[in-house]
Amino acid sequence: MDIAKQIEDAAELIGNASGILITAGAGMGVDSGLPDFRGEDGFWRAYPALKAEGIGFMDIANGEAFKRDPVRAWGFYGHRLNLYRRTVPHEGFDILRRWASKKEHGAFVFTSNVDGQFRKAAFEENRILECHGSIHRLQCSRPCTHETWSADDLHPDVDEGNCRLLSELPRCPKCGSIARPNVLMFNDSGWNDYATRRRRMRFEAWLLSVERMVVVELGAGRAIPTVRNVGERTGSPVIRINPREYAIDPRKGIGLQGRAQDTLSEIDNLLRLEP
Repeated sequence: MDIAKQIEDAAELIGNASGILITAGAGMGVDSGLPDFRGEDGFWRAYPALKAEGIGFMDIANGEAFKRDPVRAWGFYGHRLNLYRRTVPHEGFDILRRWASKKEHGAFVFTSNVDGQFRKAAFEENRILECHGSIHRLQCSRPCTHETWSADDLHPDVDEGNCRLLSELPRCPKCGSIARPNVLMFNDSGWNDYATRRRRMRFEAWLLSVERMVVVELGAGRAIPTVRNVGERTGSPVIRINPREYAIDPRKGIGLQGRAQDTLSEIDNLLRLEP
C-alpha cells in the first residue's frame, strides 16, 4: 500500500470538489482530548464510579436512566456537558473549515457526535446535522412538547467521584418535569427529534445542489454505521480516515489509516502546494 500516493489521491479529490460532505463519528473528538468509550474498559476508565457498580455505557446513556435515577443520569451527562464546554477543537476542524471556504457549495457536516465541537469550531450552524442531537440543548423528559431549549444557563455541579449531580435537577419550563439532554440514547422512545428532522430537510436539499462532491469521513466506526452509510449512499468518493477501521471498497473511495488531525494535516500540506 502506497500511503503517499493515497494521500495525493485524497488531496486531488478534495481539490477538484465543488462541495465537501464532512461525516464524523466519535474518533473525531479523541484528538481534542475527549475520552474514547470503545468497549466497557474505555468507558470505565473515564467513569470509575460506574465501574465499581458494574454500570456500563448502555446502562447510563439510556432513556430509562432519567426515570430510574435522574441524579445519577445527570451526574453522567452533567459531567459530559462540563467536559465538552472545556474542550478546544483540534486543528483538524480549522483545516476542514478552510477547505470548505474555498468551495462553491462550501461544506455540510453530518455527525453522530453530541459534543457540539463543530459549532465551537465556527462551522455554520445551519450546515451541521447532528443526527443524535446535541448535549447543549435540553428537552422535557416526558416529553410534553416538541420544543427544545439551550443548556447555556445550566451549570451542573457534579460529584465526579460518585458520578452524581449535586445541584438542583433541571426542569421543563412548561410542565415542571425533569429536563434531559436533547440527545438520542439507547432504548430511547422519548427523544425529541423535531429539530433534527428539520435540519435533515436542509441537508437533503444541499446534497442535491452539489454536482462534484467529496465525502471526508472521520473517526466513524462500524459498530453504529449510521455515519458511514450516509457518506457511501451519496455515490460520491469517500475519503475514510480512521486509525483502525479504515478499509473501504476501492470503487467507493480511499481508506487512510490514521488519526483525524494528523491525516488532515498531511492532506492539507499537499493542497497548500497547489497553485
